[in-house]
Formats: sequence, structure tokens, C-alpha cells
Amino acid sequence: MNAATERQPELRNDLLWGQLHALTVVAQLGSFTKAAQRLSLSKAAISQRIADLERAMGAQLVARTTRSVRLTEAGQRLVEDTEASFAQITRSLAELRDAAGQPRGLLRITAPVALGRQHVAPQLDAFLRRYPEIRIELDLSDRLVPLAQEGFDLAIRHTSAPPDTHVAVKLCDSRALLLASSAYLKKHGTPMHPAELASHACLPYLRPGPAVWLFEQHGSAGPERLKVPVQGPLRAANSEVLREAALAGLGIALLPDFSAAPAVRAGRLKELLPDWRPVGFFGDAIYALHPWSSSTPRPVRLFIEHLKQALGAGF
Repeated sequence: MNAATERQPELRNDLLWGQLHALTVVAQLGSFTKAAQRLSLSKAAISQRIADLERAMGAQLVARTTRSVRLTEAGQRLVEDTEASFAQITRSLAELRDAAGQPRGLLRITAPVALGRQHVAPQLDAFLRRYPEIRIELDLSDRLVPLAQEGFDLAIRHTSAPPDTHVAVKLCDSRALLLASSAYLKKHGTPMHPAELASHACLPYLRPGPAVWLFEQHGSAGPERLKVPVQGPLRAANSEVLREAALAGLGIALLPDFSAAPAVRAGRLKELLPDWRPVGFFGDAIYALHPWSSSTPRPVRLFIEHLKQALGAGF
């Protein structure tokens, strides 16, 4: 047997790029199922790619259990060495496609339920008609999902303090409104001071602990703040539910303007205590958030511009 026969075949690194990319996506999402969804593959295909890579490397890269997936030390080291390169390749391909013509690709968006239903979903038709090569997946959830870990490109958030770990683009201002129907006020009277709310039927947002509303008024002596414990027949974790309860005359509600503004303009709900500002409960602006990147994908930029134009005047 000569030396050529004894020589082991060389490892073709270029044949492992797909497997390496699958490993970086599994590491990012922490799940074979989510990685399969991201890469438009079956879970079995992802598992096979990882197994092929482990055989080629001669080392276990992923520790699997029935409840979780985590990288071994060898797997983590391999991901740390390669994920930046894959991210750069992805950016370069996206930039080339963008420059070549019609923007295209999948845009995954997450938004709160009420805000998403009322102000994000209605903007999709015009956007998709304008950019037919872009596809959108819209997830409506009041859970604050981690964007990169769950594979979202963009989050719409109602907040006063966007996280500094993401790029935050302000879409419009927002404020909280204290509201009641004419029928309720006719029957129970109109409160003239926040302290009077303690004796009214109120409709608080469902959050842990007792319901307390905080109000602020600016006077010549400086800002005055007042905490008022409130209670009533209904608490709910959705502004649309509370709006409908207020419209039905069940009580006084504290609502974000994006849910309440149409009913206020129509005269169906009346704003109370306009000299006092509700604070610390809802955000004072709507933001579009996306992960930091040296180059923002064109579909993300275009959808942010679209929403900003649609919502820029406020509610």
C-alpha cells in the first residue's frame, strides 16, 4: 500500500458551511424548532446538519435535553469564531439584493396586541401593495420578546424609555387619558380632583398588586404628584377591553390615546381632569426597535418609514 493510498481524504471545509450556519442559528435562538423556522427547513434537517458537523469535527457541539438546547464548550468556541463572518455575509447579500432592484425578503414584526390590531395591522395592505416582494409575519403579543433570540427583525413598542441595546426610532408621541362615558358621569357625577377617584367605579389595567393611579400637576410651586388607590368592577390587561367597558358606562378608565382617541373625537368618551397628567403607567411615545447592525435591512428601513409617515401626526 503506497503513501497515496494511506493518506486520509482532506476535510472539505466548504461543504460544512451550511452546517456551520445552522449551528450559529441554533445558538442564537436556543432551539432546533426555531432555527428550522428561521432557515425554512425541517427540524430533522437541522438536527442532521448538526450531527454531520459533529462527526466532521470529532466533537460534541450541542448538548440536547428534552427541554432545552445548549452549546458545549467546543460548540460555543466554534460559534464565537464564525458567527460574525456569517452575519457579514448576510448583510452583504442583503445589500446586494437591495441595490439590484425591488426590496424583498421576510420581515418578522412583533407588536402589543391592542396597538398592533389598531395601528400596525391597518398599515400592512398599503405597504405590501407597494413592495410586493416583501413578506411580513406579524406577531401580536403583550409579552416583551427578545428580538434576536426569537428571530424578530422589528418590534413596535409603547414606552417612555426604549432600551439602549437596540436602535430606537420614535414614530409618534402618545399620552394617557382619563375617560368616562356621559351615561356614567350623569349617574355618578364628574370627579373634579384625582382624590375623588377613590370613591368612583374605576377600570384599572390588570397588573400585579393593588391598583394605584399616579397624577401630576404643574403649578407655580412646581410639580405636584398624587397617588390614588382605585377599584371597580373590572380589571383587564387589554386597553380595548377597558375602552369598551368605559363606553358601556361601567366606570372610569385610564387608557392610552391610541385606543381611546376615536371614541373621544366622536364624543362617546369624555376626558376628565385635563389639568392633571396621568404618569408612570403607559409610555409617552411609540417606537420602532430593531437590533444594532452596521447596515439596517432595507425592508426594516422601509417599514419604519411607512409607519412613521402613517402615525407621525399622532392619534
